[in-house]
Amino acid sequence: MIKSELVQRIAERNPHLYLRDVENIVNAILDEMTDALERGDRVELRGFGAFAVKHREARVGRNPRTGAHVSVDEKAVPFFKTGKELRERLNEQPQS
Repeated sequence: MIKSELVQRIAERNPHLYLRDVENIVNAILDEMTDALERGDRVELRGFGAFAVKHREARVGRNPRTGAHVSVDEKAVPFFKTGKELRERLNEQPQS
């Protein structure tokens, strides 16, 4: 699912809201989550999961094509850990 599909589905479930308002709300939520991660905060959505930033140290890597050693700079990467409810829902056995 892409962001525009998410906006469309939310708008369909809430016919009293204009599509542009739903889009503004989704963008505001994502912007706030991004800002929090930039500050180094953890973003937790109960039942869904938690977003955090992990820091990777600088290291010496290898170019897989040539085998040459290359230096890889230190970097921050987003990390997502699923919540218990989401994990359980994804692993439910279908009713026969």
